[in-house]
Amino acid sequence: MALTRKQRRASLIATGAVILACAAGLVLFAFQDAIVFFYTPSEIAEKNVQPGQRFRLGGIVAENSVDRGAGSVIRFDVTDTAETLSVVYEGILPDLFREGQGVVTEGKLDAGGTFVADTVLAKHDENYMPKEVADKLKEQGHWREETSAE
Repeated sequence: MALTRKQRRASLIATGAVILACAAGLVLFAFQDAIVFFYTPSEIAEKNVQPGQRFRLGGIVAENSVDRGAGSVIRFDVTDTAETLSVVYEGILPDLFREGQGVVTEGKLDAGGTFVADTVLAKHDENYMPKEVADKLKEQGHWREETSAE
């Protein structure tokens, strides 16, 4: 049975659509963990992230945790109030970086479980905190609303 020109075109389009859908599915499956903007310290503990895997860590800079070492090495802790992760960063911190404020760092865990950051992003205005961090704090009952009247 010979296919008409219209049937051949339709089957070619259908085959192309199936191939495209399969390719899109494979790409989304491969990047399912990388699509997340950042992980909190609790999520890192739950997911058992392996050393050497690159990701973003977000949370709040823990109070009394910033330690400026020799040269431009800075150590600090990032917390979501449930878990805390130590961070080491070498470089110049953003002007808005301070204890008790939201932060997102980019890097990877070393073999000892310390996060070695190569990028640090701090809040961009007085009311900013990453939405995911704010949501986690609200869930845990540690959220305190900032007042703008001060």
